[in-house]
Amino acid sequence: MIGLYRPGTSPLHRLPAGLKLLLLLAAIVGATVFAHNPLHIGVAAVLVAVLFAVARIPFGVAMAQLRPAVWMLLIIAAFQLLLTSPARAIVVCGLLLLSIALAALFTLTTRVTDMLDALTRALHPLRRFGLDPDRLGLLLALAIRCSPLLTTIVHEVAEARRARGLHWSMTALITPALVRALRTADALGEALAARGVDD
Repeated sequence: MIGLYRPGTSPLHRLPAGLKLLLLLAAIVGATVFAHNPLHIGVAAVLVAVLFAVARIPFGVAMAQLRPAVWMLLIIAAFQLLLTSPARAIVVCGLLLLSIALAALFTLTTRVTDMLDALTRALHPLRRFGLDPDRLGLLLALAIRCSPLLTTIVHEVAEARRARGLHWSMTALITPALVRALRTADALGEALAARGVDD
């Protein structure tokens, strides 16, 4: 869900990133505290669907954000059904799904740079305690950039492994992926050091 910003002019797109983040946290906490039965989950789901409509996010894009969580939710639902009740399973899985949907809506309507700027401003008062907000913002930007980069590396190595007929060899996947990741990290470190970003 990181880095999936979709440009737009909706009211949600125009809200400041810091305010949206506070509203996101408040919505998730509020749903967790006040949603006690499937009816509450249904009402909350309708409200979230309305927010997606207001933001003009296509249905297919919204579903793509939720699809990776399906297996996790199915496992959690199975445990809840075994240990509690169907109603409780709906509430627990519904809350998780709504939280994921709200987080996805936040990333879809907020530029990564705006998120990082808002976080840097929020952490600025901690500078007196030795925390460097700018350095932390850079760290988060690198983490956001490296997550899809690592995914791409693993995907490319997996494709190469399949092309060599080594479908089930974990060594043929892990070793080249690790080597490429370390080389990428070295290159990134050298680039940062060349720009004076080092200890």
